Amino acid sequence: MREIVIVGGGYAGFYTAWGLEKKLRKDEARVTVVDPRPYMTYQPFLPEVMAGSIEARHAAVSLRRHLRRTRLLSGSVTRIRHADRTVTVRPVSGADHQLHYDILVVTAGAVTRTFPIPGLAQQAIGLKHVEEAVAIRDRLMTAFDQAASLPPGAERRKLLTVTFVGGGFSGVEGFGELLSLATAMLKNYPELSFDELSFHLVEARDRMLPEVGVGPGAWVMRALERRGAHVHLNTQLVSVVDGKVVLSSGEQYDSALIVWTAGNASNPVVHNLTDLPVDEQGLLVVRPDLSVGTDGAPVPGVWAAGDDAAVPDLASPLPGAHTVPNAQHAVRQGKRLAKNIRADLRGGTARNYRHSSLGVVATLGLGRGIFQYKGIVIKGYVAWLMHRGYHVLAVPTWERKIRVLAVWLTAVLFGRDLVSLASVQHPRDAFITGGEPERSGARQSDGRSAA
Repeated sequence: MREIVIVGGGYAGFYTAWGLEKKLRKDEARVTVVDPRPYMTYQPFLPEVMAGSIEARHAAVSLRRHLRRTRLLSGSVTRIRHADRTVTVRPVSGADHQLHYDILVVTAGAVTRTFPIPGLAQQAIGLKHVEEAVAIRDRLMTAFDQAASLPPGAERRKLLTVTFVGGGFSGVEGFGELLSLATAMLKNYPELSFDELSFHLVEARDRMLPEVGVGPGAWVMRALERRGAHVHLNTQLVSVVDGKVVLSSGEQYDSALIVWTAGNASNPVVHNLTDLPVDEQGLLVVRPDLSVGTDGAPVPGVWAAGDDAAVPDLASPLPGAHTVPNAQHAVRQGKRLAKNIRADLRGGTARNYRHSSLGVVATLGLGRGIFQYKGIVIKGYVAWLMHRGYHVLAVPTWERKIRVLAVWLTAVLFGRDLVSLASVQHPRDAFITGGEPERSGARQSDGRSAA
């Protein structure tokens, strides 16, 4: 049988494997997915996971449960050598080994783009994975508990200060949802007041949410500022050593929670560790039918989609435009990939990927949102309902849709479940200390360091 290897189990990889399972005969090809995580993260739900509106597991789609005919390897691909038709796999445990393929699908996904800012690696948390969203939520709730037991002062202000770096979709949605959560929590903490909350959003460009128009983007900024947020445009993060935020504008303040959402970068495997053709941005060169290469120099047996592929945007009026690296395109590219690979295996013709945008929709917190499709802009509660409606339809499998809807309906009756489980991030603390609480900043003998 043909060996089909899919590098990455994110949107595009999951939907490619899922589609191949449905369309290929059992004796036609064997599909293998290589990914270090046993699930696909539905990233549009991460802001709501962070705000306690969705259970963490409901934003994760189990690969083994839904890819029953696919071989799943828990590990990372560290090198791609198409000259030998092999990939090097580094498993979660054990030695590296090579995996042969007849057909390769590269859907490795992007990584968080960082910069050598002092203190960033020691203090900040990203927002690409479920674990990060949960950690952000629990840190905010724990900070509330700690602040409520302190007298007004510098330490209390630091605990109630939150900083998001990056004003794109991920940053704005996460910022708005966490601000909504913090505001809702105040009713359970009579010791704290709204004036003590300090939420900062730092963006290097002159506008936030560039995916929408200038007018809607300005409205989002004003809406956040009316809720007490501090928005810093044309501003960069200079330093964040020990939680002391220093901005390029000269402003300085202490912040206990720092979230980094300042964009994505090409996966290092695609950028540096492959003999496949990449462009100047480190993205795989892809033809309209999602096969790798150019019309003059195709690469046989290799396909790509998602964040690491420069997919031509046939629906754009601009020459040379590429599809935006978002979930909307990745899902549809994965579905098209499955059909094209099947056609290729059976001697058929692959079809080009073409998808016109359905518009953009973002949540800004409970009951708040914005939607834009060309010149149509909808704001507020209706846009928020559209956001929830679209994503509950888009999340894969009926099982996940029903679980998410059940949590939302429960929240309508009883509100959000505001309980911090920060201790699960360090489950051995109680065992090591015998129940005695660990002092802030202390290190354990097992080598664990602060995130």
